[in-house]
Amino acid sequence: MMLKGKNVVLGVTGGIAAYKAADVASRLVKTGADVKVIMTEDATRFIAPETFRAIVNNRVYTSVFDEKEEGVAHIELARNADAVLVAPATANFIGKAACGIADDMLSTVVLAAHDKKIIIAPAMNCHMYENPIVQENLKRLMERGFVVIEPESGHLACGEDGKGRLPQPEDIVERVFAEIAYEKNLAGKRVVVTAGATQEALDPVRYVTNHSSGKMGYALAKIARAKGAEVTLISGVTSLKKPIDVNVIDVVSARDMYEKAIECFDDCDIMIKAAAVADYRPKSISEQKIKKREGALVLELERTDDILAQLGKRKKGQILVGFCMETEKLVESAKRKLKDKNLDMVCANSLNKEGAGFGTDTNIITLINKSGNEEELPIDTKENLAAEILDRAAELLK
Repeated sequence: MMLKGKNVVLGVTGGIAAYKAADVASRLVKTGADVKVIMTEDATRFIAPETFRAIVNNRVYTSVFDEKEEGVAHIELARNADAVLVAPATANFIGKAACGIADDMLSTVVLAAHDKKIIIAPAMNCHMYENPIVQENLKRLMERGFVVIEPESGHLACGEDGKGRLPQPEDIVERVFAEIAYEKNLAGKRVVVTAGATQEALDPVRYVTNHSSGKMGYALAKIARAKGAEVTLISGVTSLKKPIDVNVIDVVSARDMYEKAIECFDDCDIMIKAAAVADYRPKSISEQKIKKREGALVLELERTDDILAQLGKRKKGQILVGFCMETEKLVESAKRKLKDKNLDMVCANSLNKEGAGFGTDTNIITLINKSGNEEELPIDTKENLAAEILDRAAELLK
């Protein structure tokens, strides 16, 4: 997840959750973003400006009256920002932003940045958050283009339990990524991605599966969302965290995935089949645990549904992208799959190359489209490769 070259203004207001903003700032810096921090006067009572100065290696702004740079700092900050993130956002700040009040450095920058992406993460007592006035102010801000990250429910600093906790810093940063990392060249498009491994039951205890972690498919879903698409992720069994703002449909078996893929296909613009679906399943499933015994155990397997082939037959203008993983004759096999399944593009990756394949954070992919064009993408993170794949799919859609 990279935001290199992006300018993010982080606003910190005076709530108990202000200490978490230091983690948010650190994570933003690690993405490569240039981070400028603005603190309200009350925020400085919870955490020192020096903390943020050390984290972001930039000046921390606390007052509109101590501008020292050439020009007008609050205008320059707004002009240069790709996003303004306020985390935590108190009820007081939300009220001021909704009414256009600019009486300190942060509210002045927010007012000047009306044409930029403004993201706020409310955090407060649950009764304050539920107050109709606060809710009306949040609604007004969303109507004006603000992105509001809903607070979490849980135990609050005041001792009560309810909705008002600041979301986890990694979730806040992921939302910033989704909003500003990429050009929204898939805005208005519906993208369906399948990911992860399927499990085919032998008995109530055991199953047949493969080594897929789901990382490539999850990267595709995450980047498709960041490119503006409405995304559905049909996920096999995986331990990965669900991407934000993505409709996730959990499945277990190849049959489950087949049914959901068919169900989602007609209404999508792009379908990317990145899941590692079992080709065979046990012909019969034992109702009881199979007992260990002398001699060999013979399992009779039957073919599972060929999801790509069925989608290829149903295709009516959608862009259909498949994956091909082989240990030998990769390109030859990928081209055959492209033709036999009626694909628009196939992503071929080999298990024999270091840094590619199951469980890694990187991959090496060769893209082949139905015009016969081959494009070998060098080793890169799965997120960066996902962006390349989605850009090629968007070009085919045109």
